Parts: sequence; C-alpha cells; structure tokens
Amino acid sequence: MAKKKPVAEVKPRNVISIQMDATFFFQRAVQSLERHHYDKALKYFRKAVDYEPENPVNHCNLAGVLSETGDFEESNRILTHIVEQIDPTMTECYFYLANNYANLEDYERAEEALIHYLEHDPNGHYLEEAEEMMELLTYELDRPTRLTSIKSREGMFEHDRARALLEEGKFSEAVRILEKLVENTPDFLAARNNLALAYYYMGLFDKSMATIRQVLEIDPGNLHALCNVAIFYQHNGDKENLQPLLMQLRKTFPLHHDHVFKLATTMGILSEHETAYRLFRRLLKSVESGLDPCLYHYTAVAAYHIGRYNEAEKLWKVVEKLDPGTEVAPFYLKQVQEVRAGQKKPISYHYHLPFEEQFRVLETAEDGIPDHLRRDPLVRSSFFWALRHGDAETKLQVIQAFGIIADNEVEDALREFLMDPKEDEYLKKVAMFVLRSMRAKEPIQVHMEGKQTAVQSIPWSPNLPTWKEQWQAVMDRALQMMEKRYDMIQQHDLETLWVEFLTRMYPSVPKITKIDGWAAALEYLTAKMHRRQISYNEVAARYGVSTTTVSKYVKVIDDACGLKAKMAEILPKLTRSEQR
Repeated sequence: MAKKKPVAEVKPRNVISIQMDATFFFQRAVQSLERHHYDKALKYFRKAVDYEPENPVNHCNLAGVLSETGDFEESNRILTHIVEQIDPTMTECYFYLANNYANLEDYERAEEALIHYLEHDPNGHYLEEAEEMMELLTYELDRPTRLTSIKSREGMFEHDRARALLEEGKFSEAVRILEKLVENTPDFLAARNNLALAYYYMGLFDKSMATIRQVLEIDPGNLHALCNVAIFYQHNGDKENLQPLLMQLRKTFPLHHDHVFKLATTMGILSEHETAYRLFRRLLKSVESGLDPCLYHYTAVAAYHIGRYNEAEKLWKVVEKLDPGTEVAPFYLKQVQEVRAGQKKPISYHYHLPFEEQFRVLETAEDGIPDHLRRDPLVRSSFFWALRHGDAETKLQVIQAFGIIADNEVEDALREFLMDPKEDEYLKKVAMFVLRSMRAKEPIQVHMEGKQTAVQSIPWSPNLPTWKEQWQAVMDRALQMMEKRYDMIQQHDLETLWVEFLTRMYPSVPKITKIDGWAAALEYLTAKMHRRQISYNEVAARYGVSTTTVSKYVKVIDDACGLKAKMAEILPKLTRSEQR
C-alpha cells in the first residue's frame, strides 16, 4: 500500500481584513466627492445608509449628492423621509427641500418648505441664503410671502451684541446678556453655545461644561456643542469619553462654512493635525474665507505639526503680508527656523503670541499694553485663565497686567478673585491695591483672614484703628514719584512696608511733618527690597530733601520693621522683578 504523503504545513499569510461598515463607505464617498466622482459618491453613500439606516446624516448626505446631480425629486423623497420618520428636529432639511422645489420651479412648495425652515429652525445657519431665496420666491409668485416669524432671530439683537462683546474680550458683560437671553429663550442654542464659550474664556470650566450638556440634551447632534465637549474631555484628561466622540468627529463631513471652521479648529486643538490641515485647506479654497490672516495662520500651524515646514513658512509669510505690524507671523517664522535646527516646539492654533511672549511684550512696552493686545479676546482670555488656574507667580503677573488694562472686565475679575477663600492673601492685597489704583467703586469686598470684609479706599490695615491724612499723604507722594519707574508689584510693596511700619509703631507713631522725607525713605527701602540700584543722594535730590533726612527716616523704618527680615519674606514672591 502506498504511503500517504505528509500534508505540507501552510504558513499563515499576513492579511489585513477590511471592516466594511458605514464609516468605511462614508470615507469612500467623501473621497469621491472631493474628486467630483458623484456616481461613486452616490453608490458609497447608499451603502452607508444600508449599514446605518437610522443615522439621519447618512440620508442627508445622500440627498445632497442627488441634488448636486439634478435628481431633485429623489432628493426630496429622502429629505421628507428624514423629517417624518427618522429625526423631525433636522430642520435644515426643509431648507434643502426648498432649494430642490425651487430648482423644479414648484415655487408654492418651495415657499412652504422655506417658511417651515425659518419658523422652526433655532440656529439659522442658512438664514442669509434663505432670505435671498425668499426674495426670489416673492418675485416668482408675484406676492409677498406668508412668513410670520423667524425663530433663529428671536433675541438676535441681544445675541449679536453679546457676540461683539466676546470678540472684544468683554466676557463678563457678554455672560450677563447671554444668561438673560437663554433664560428668556431656552431653545436658542446659538446663545447657549456662546454662553459656554464665554464661561470657557473666563476659566469657568464647570459652568461651561454644564451649558454644553444643556445644548446636547436639546440637540444631540449639535456640532458646535460636540466640538466644545471634546475639548473639555481633553482638558480634563477624560480619554474614555473622548475617544468615541473623536471617532464621530473624524467621520463628520460638514457642508456649512462655519461648521467646517469649527471642526477644523477643534481637531487642531485635539492634536488631530492631519484632519485639521485638510479642513483648513478646504476653507482656504472657499470664496467665503477671503484673505483672512487667521485662517492662513491656522493652516500654517497644522502644516507645521505634520512636518510640512516649507508650506508652513509660505503660509506665515502670507500672514505677514495680510497683517503687517503684528508680532505673530515673525515669531512663528522664527519657530520654523528653529525646527530646522532640530529644536521643534509644540505651538498653539490661537492667533496670538504664546502667554510667556505676551508678557515679554508687556515688559518692553513703554506705553503700557498695546491696543491690539488690549482688544484681542484670546489674549484677554489667557489672562483670565491664568488668574484662575495659574501658579502664584503667573497670577501676580496677571494682576499687574490688569492694573494697566484697567477696564470694567478687569474690575469684575479682580473682585471675584478677592472673594475666593482659596486664593493667596498676598495676591489679594496686590489685587486690592490695583483696584484702588483704578479708582474702583467702594466698598471692595474681600475674603481675608477667614471672613468677608468691606475695604474702603485706604490700604489694608486691619490692626490700625484709624488711618490719618498725613500717613496717606506720605504714601501718595511716594507712589506719585514712583509711578513711571516702578511696576505695580513694587508700588504695592511700598504700601505694605508703610502699613507695616505704622502698625508696629502704633500708638507711638512719630509725628509726620516732612512728607517728602518719609516718602523718599519709603522709595529707597522699596528699591533695596527689589534689588534696584539706588543711592541716598539720588533719592534725596528727586524729592528735594537732604540725604541726612532720608537716611534718618530709613533707619527709623528699618529699626521698626527689620528690613532684612522683610526682604526674606517678600523676595521669594518677586521672581519676575528679580529677573529684569
């Protein structure tokens, strides 16, 4: 009997299986659309619908391609199916229906669909286009339309005002308007989204997240809210919730310009730079974008992160031409040179200098904060964030910058800071000094030493039963002379030193007769505490007193307070001043 031949061992092949699901066909459809292969796009979108028949976005995409190919009746059948059977809240479908009916020259039904869209859509993404179509229908029907209200314009004036305030960096004022608007019009989702954004700019993360969740309860598919919540998940390190949402955003193909921009910036912040780059390039080709330096910057940042350094450099050179005089483009062009030298650094999508660079600009500015930084909402937002979430040194820098900006937003932020029991009391004393220097309305409420106190327009001196005019005169004279040459922190520390001296000496405070002499002594000691070069002769000449008088009062204050001990207490908090 013949021997059986052994079966040859079959080596496994490295085969990568393709997962045929709705996402796969959606991506193929998008690729076909980008190449203008509408027949293939239709085929792939139909397959995506087959795999996820309850997903209204797949149906809507299919209807959109059918409309592009001129099959308006089939497109309308699908759009009607969406609003009647799948998701009645997709009011934008009525705008698409109106477009299709207009193309079919069925103007009565186009008007009916358009009116339904305008009277029921809370967001108004196609409001401008709808108004243009309404003019056309009025002409074609030879009569005025029967429109009675536009839902998305309820509270529109207030909303526009709030948006303008956000763009100016006036977040507290915007919040007050938006909170009232949301209370009066609960389904005004655009107002809710902007309220969440305002909270976020101010560093109020819990409030912002709660507001976003309210939007998603009303409209689970709201792209702005989904993007915002993804950023929050990343901010909180919540990878478990971020990953499925990120997968959803990756396969989203928005058609509206604002949606594309929102998704692009979000994907950039989430470090999905390839996706962000593709979306920003798409926006650059759009007529709506025009020559926007911010958009060129965003595209350059995305190109930088995916290693397209030559393209990033070209884009930032365009920014330099479109927005001459700003420091943004030159700073990032320098970053490209550094990365070529092997020193790549992560950079932000925000169209402004990094926070550390902003402070360098402030320190070298002779006339305070430049106007473009005062008005920039992202710059102002970074200050608000740092005041709430930065370390002590950064908060000290922000409080000083706020003293230069000195507007109502700053006052609101500092007043809220003073009422936080967790904040450092030294920082609160500096904040109170800044508020008084701004001539803030009295009283100033502060949570200090475990209790809430109302502070009047005198220095924080809880251990002095009274505050005399001649004491104030000495301090006012010194601060007047130091105003242009000393920063806000140094001026505050002069005040602190003076209060400390008076408190230690009370009730045996020396009689104050030579205002200039005492003021000169205070400036001299403050300069020494901050390691600034100064001499008795110099300060005496400036105040018009003798060196003997200055040295005498310096010794009196030093003996009472112990300057060396005072320096040991204050200097660790003055890192920024020491680094000058």
